[in-house]
Amino acid sequence: YCVLLMDMVTPIRRALATCVPLLWFVRVADGMPDPAQRDLLTRQETSRQTGGRVTLTAAELKLDVQLRRLKEREMSAAPFPPAVHFFNAKPLIQESPVFKLLQEMPKGAALHVHASSLVGVDWLVKNVTYRPHCYVCFTWDNSVRFVFSDRRPFPRWDCVYWQLLEALRARLGDPTGFDDGLMQHLTLFTEDPDGEYPSQEVVWEKFERAFVAAAGLITHAPVLRDYFYKGLEELLHDNILYLELRSGLSKTYELDGAVHDKVWTLKTFREVTRTFRADHPDFLGARVIVSVKAAVKEAIQLQKDFPDVVAGFDMVGREDGGRALWYFREALSLPADLGVTLPYFFHAGETDDEGTDVDQNILDALLFNTTRIGHGFALAHHPLAKELSRKRNVAVELCPISNQVLRLVSDLRNHPAAVLMSEGHPMVISSDDPSLFGTTGLSYDFYEAFVGIGGLRANLGTLKELALNSIRYSSLPAHLKDAGLVMWQKKWDAFIFNNS
Repeated sequence: YCVLLMDMVTPIRRALATCVPLLWFVRVADGMPDPAQRDLLTRQETSRQTGGRVTLTAAELKLDVQLRRLKEREMSAAPFPPAVHFFNAKPLIQESPVFKLLQEMPKGAALHVHASSLVGVDWLVKNVTYRPHCYVCFTWDNSVRFVFSDRRPFPRWDCVYWQLLEALRARLGDPTGFDDGLMQHLTLFTEDPDGEYPSQEVVWEKFERAFVAAAGLITHAPVLRDYFYKGLEELLHDNILYLELRSGLSKTYELDGAVHDKVWTLKTFREVTRTFRADHPDFLGARVIVSVKAAVKEAIQLQKDFPDVVAGFDMVGREDGGRALWYFREALSLPADLGVTLPYFFHAGETDDEGTDVDQNILDALLFNTTRIGHGFALAHHPLAKELSRKRNVAVELCPISNQVLRLVSDLRNHPAAVLMSEGHPMVISSDDPSLFGTTGLSYDFYEAFVGIGGLRANLGTLKELALNSIRYSSLPAHLKDAGLVMWQKKWDAFIFNNS
């Protein structure tokens, strides 16, 4: 009890010190409040937000004034893009001067992206499905399957009739319309998102079908190499210099049906990343967070064999539709039992069902010493978890467009992360499943976070801290973080020079 009291002394002293101006203000509020005290309180509150303690240079301050003016104009316009579903807001965002600045801005790292949605569906359809030996099958549940084969594939339970895409396009005579139809199977995009996706269950069902549809294309071995390279290319084009990719490391296949294991996939990822870095020296690199449900033992071995590639372990899938982290506690305790280190990067709190077992994932992720929290949508409703994650410097991977499209929040001004940003909680911005949402890179998610969630208080210091956070909270070893920060600073200085 005494130890507990001693542990509480310092936080209490800090709290009291912080509250002194506020207590003084309350004491004299019977008369006219002192404007100087009001300004002091405002500055103190502002200093707590994300980026509030970032000191800006003269050139940065000049750009910040310009950015605020652009944001004020945008926030007074109607419709306000962050208040509109992203599928309807996207054309508005593309015309935004703020968005165009964000596209130029060096954004650091993408730390929460799933492998099956790394590359835009345009490339999958207009490049990959035009390759020889690509077959398609339309399923009974209004989905598609693809497979590359040197002969017509045998019928299977979900696909009775396979057609060679090259021959099918020739018969139809309208490749553009046909390709647009294929894209609809690989993305969630619709012009009527509220009508087509009336509930989380409906949108998640389409979400999962799209993943299955893309798998036959992506897991073809020659495609996978090009897919990884193209994904890194799209990130670099959006001024991103590093990637941590969540991947289940699905088995890949050759034209004759031969299958490669997960080790082959990791080797391929490493080779492609090295090639890409040789071609683009201003790209820092990429690592994989293994995301195979409860396959902890396998992840331990993969990290041992590929320490430069495997960053750690996560469990993916819809939290509300699966078992809570605590159900897998024995498997998740295995690294500690074996005396090995396997960093965890858990999805946790991607739910609006307060008080459920899934909602408890936030605390359980921290109990299992997670390195970062994927989404953390529910974190603001867990004061103790919020305090623990802040104290341990556990960053939240905020994916605003994903949260909106998957129906956790409709107006991004009401996103719980607004509370976290106002308190300066450790945070990074990422895109989750960009191809399914019709995005690439991070610029769209940065826009929604900066303009919608951050509001008018979010400034250039906010953007600078979020970008720096993505390198600071990455899984990179210290020397590579330092190299990444130097690389990013050089790009940032050029960005400021060109826009101030």
